[in-house]
Amino acid sequence: MENNKIGNYRWVICGLLFFGTTINYLDRQVLSLLHPILEEEFGWTNSDYGMITSIFQLSYAFFMLLAGRFVDKLGTKKGYAIALVVWSLGAIIHAYAIPIGEASVQFLGILGFGGLSISVTGFIVARLVLGMGESANFPAAIKATAEYFPKKERALATGIFNSGSNVGAILAPLTVPWLAHYYGWQSTFVIIGSLGFLWLVIWLIFYDKPEEQKRLSKEEYTYIQSDTVYDIHPVDEKKEKISWLKLLKFKQTWSYTIAKFLTDGVWWFFLFWLPSYLKNQFNLSGSEITLPLSVLYTMTMVGSIGGGWLPMYFMNKNTSPYDGRMRAMLIIAFIPLSVFLVQPLSDISYWIPVLLIGLAASAHQAWSANVYTTVSDMFPKAATASVTGIGGMAGGIGGALFSFIVGKTFDYYMATDNLNFGYTLVFSVCAVAYLIAWAIMKLLVPKIKIIKIEEIRD
Repeated sequence: MENNKIGNYRWVICGLLFFGTTINYLDRQVLSLLHPILEEEFGWTNSDYGMITSIFQLSYAFFMLLAGRFVDKLGTKKGYAIALVVWSLGAIIHAYAIPIGEASVQFLGILGFGGLSISVTGFIVARLVLGMGESANFPAAIKATAEYFPKKERALATGIFNSGSNVGAILAPLTVPWLAHYYGWQSTFVIIGSLGFLWLVIWLIFYDKPEEQKRLSKEEYTYIQSDTVYDIHPVDEKKEKISWLKLLKFKQTWSYTIAKFLTDGVWWFFLFWLPSYLKNQFNLSGSEITLPLSVLYTMTMVGSIGGGWLPMYFMNKNTSPYDGRMRAMLIIAFIPLSVFLVQPLSDISYWIPVLLIGLAASAHQAWSANVYTTVSDMFPKAATASVTGIGGMAGGIGGALFSFIVGKTFDYYMATDNLNFGYTLVFSVCAVAYLIAWAIMKLLVPKIKIIKIEEIRD
């Protein structure tokens, strides 16, 4: 009843962020599902595919650092819109990877570089553009959440919009194999990549800053601005200029950044390598992987939303937002230990690894919903996208290194006819990453200290 009096337009914004994130992940997931087809057509090795995915992650990482600043300067509405146009075009040009590769190889030859095949080069260029655009999704979404939600609701809102990544991952195996079968892999990239332009129209119509939003009631606006207990930033932050160098001086920045570096690669592995895992370990491909992947990524939706709810349980017991989040994240960090059992139990049925990996992936999304929100717990709104971008860059670099090493590891153990051990090594790293990350975060920021705007002003 109270919410009805206040109004619920902030949840409309959360819905917009949810669908934007769904499209974001749907676009990046197409390649992993087409990997078996492209691998056979172009003769790729695991190292080739690892290099292609690493370039996406490096591009994502580098531009995420810039994206945070970009969104802070242009504002959420314009920044998100421009990013979506770039990543949608990046998704579409995958269809033209071969002519792009031919032109790029020629150009690299003139410069004295070479060695990569036309297909690998073409997909690297396409992934680079995709990563450039997609890098702004989370800085923009986190900033929008900080603008439209009081702190006690931000983890839940983040968990809901972040679950769009799971929906995108679910929709991909339901649609991509079918589209590829009937229309070919090139048309699949074009069709999926074009969806973003539909969302763009809705975004431009319904999103404005809260103070300019005509659809927002005065009561809801007051509620959004009601962080009287923890809000120590009474200054007007709309036009504040934030110094990156000053941000890097704070342990709070490094706490978030290291956590992203250590754990993002696990999610990238689950996202980009699972179709290949099901093919190599269980000889599943095409439409055969649709059901197990759909079940796995459906599980991650529960983790994303549940992870947003868990810290609220502690906050309702008068725990500060940061302390409540850290308690929730410690519980979540134990769940990925389940993947230690993936290879030992894989002989029983492929459903055992699928469910165990699904449990770990669900924990990652629960972790992600909270680690993102620690930024708005510790920093003023004017710095939220910038800090998110710094951490996102670290996460992308960590993911790129992990993906590159995974490709080399699988090729090495495949050559020695011991690929099972290669998977055991990789899953072991995934299992312990979160506990290590949590321990470092707690060591760096044992107690909450909120950074004041004047401490980071440029």
